[in-house]
Amino acid sequence: MKKVFIAMSGGVDSSVAAAILMEHNYSVEGFTISTGCDGGAAVRDASEVAATLGIPHHVLDYADLFRRCVTQPFVGEYLRGRTPNPCVECNRTIKFGAALDWALEKGADFIATGHYAEITHDERGYHLLRSENSDKDQTYVLYNLNQRILAHTLLPGGSMDKADIRRRAAALGLAVSDKPDSQDICFIPDGDYCGYIERSLGAPVEEGRFIDADGRVLGHHKGIIRYTVGQRKGLGVSFGRPMFVTAINAADNTVTLGTAEDVFKTSLDAERVNFIGERPDLPFRAQVKVRYSGPTADATVTPTDSGVHIDFDSPVRSVTPGQSAVFYSGRELLGGGIIL
Repeated sequence: MKKVFIAMSGGVDSSVAAAILMEHNYSVEGFTISTGCDGGAAVRDASEVAATLGIPHHVLDYADLFRRCVTQPFVGEYLRGRTPNPCVECNRTIKFGAALDWALEKGADFIATGHYAEITHDERGYHLLRSENSDKDQTYVLYNLNQRILAHTLLPGGSMDKADIRRRAAALGLAVSDKPDSQDICFIPDGDYCGYIERSLGAPVEEGRFIDADGRVLGHHKGIIRYTVGQRKGLGVSFGRPMFVTAINAADNTVTLGTAEDVFKTSLDAERVNFIGERPDLPFRAQVKVRYSGPTADATVTPTDSGVHIDFDSPVRSVTPGQSAVFYSGRELLGGGIIL
């Protein structure tokens, strides 16, 4: 009997995934990653689910690792004028990094999660596919997985419908069957990321200048952490016409504003690139996402010494430094990297 350690967040997706694994005759144990961010709520909910299912439950104290690998870089990126996605780093360093290593050392054949995505395998290796439940697909934050990780990963509910998952949870008597989906960054449950950053720094972020593309001063901003490329609302200044953030420069503490047309880009460069399979040497065609909830755009991806260069067939809105450019071929995720 194959042994699986499943990451249990205390939510309904991972809870039902654990039950599915049991139905498929795996030896299942649960684990919850404690980051010290939610007062232990995730651990309590996951522990209750594990008890209901009758499986062992482990708590991994990764608070220090989470701080080093996720929250500190998150703050640092905003101070550089970038807009990070902390889930990407958490998956890379913790869920499919330290936690996978721990599970394998404990004798597991696989780890599992409740992510909405699919893994397939053929003579060319392992492939990561977008969930058939396209509204819930989470492959955008999983592009750092590789062949070793995929060989030891199961995604039991990867293409299920959310309503079906909730019905199954209710039928199993799981207390989390009607628990709301998390909409915020896990370590900022109130959504106030600016307050979180300033509390981390112990001081407010310095105010600066709004400028236009020619460097003319348009007004004053309340700190670069409060803005992201493509933003229109919440600028705090009235210009008599719609204005959008087109660039953020931490070095001189300026936020550049422009028109709606100015937020469209025809190309980008990305670093820290990972390919799920072999790294290609030649340019290739792909569909590229530049934001988690954004659409894909047809493009040519060219590998470079430092990452990739991407040329879009048509201009793309709000290409944001710090976010990820993730490339697909149909449903298959090919890889991704951090936008410069």
